[in-house]
Amino acid sequence: MMPSPFFSLDSSWDAAYERELQTFQDIGDTGEIWFGEESMVRIIRWLEKHKVPLDSSVLDIGTGNGVLLVELAKSGYMNLTGIDYSPSAIQLSEKIREKEGMSNIKLKVEDFLAPSAELSGFDICIDKGTFDAISLDPSDAAGKRKLYVGSLRRVLRPEGFFLITSCNWTKEELLNEFREGFEILEELPTPKFCFGGRIGNSVTALVFQRK
Repeated sequence: MMPSPFFSLDSSWDAAYERELQTFQDIGDTGEIWFGEESMVRIIRWLEKHKVPLDSSVLDIGTGNGVLLVELAKSGYMNLTGIDYSPSAIQLSEKIREKEGMSNIKLKVEDFLAPSAELSGFDICIDKGTFDAISLDPSDAAGKRKLYVGSLRRVLRPEGFFLITSCNWTKEELLNEFREGFEILEELPTPKFCFGGRIGNSVTALVFQRK
């Protein structure tokens, strides 16, 4: 595995996906779904509500086990790509893709902070937790967040949509992080909690459009 500036805990994530890969091979368990199934339903409902064409090109940034792409394929979306810096994650998602018979899903090992030239022109980019992971990196997290935003501008076409789900950032903070080149379209409803008489959200889900 090539050294990656994407996240300093590469080996920890890769080891986790190696365990999930072994578990899938042993018992067919696809592993954890980040933010739960409701997060996938939220994304698919938004795409359907806004009548996003089924042939739109979709990039899942940090695809993990690739289950979101499988659900998108089941909903009729045909032009799907998933990337992850972890080779074990891509191996796992390939196994799940094969089991589900979804041959139209493309999967690649990619460092999103240094994307290859062929990653470009996407209509939709989706992030469930990858921007959060970058934000946890103790090694120049602020610099890597800027690289992430720059990469997003390169791979997403003008007027394309970016759907992000985060448990680390508030709406206001995400608006600030993506202020260069993106405008907010919508905040998606997420589960609420009540603590000390105050109501809040444990998860933030936003839709941006590239300017």
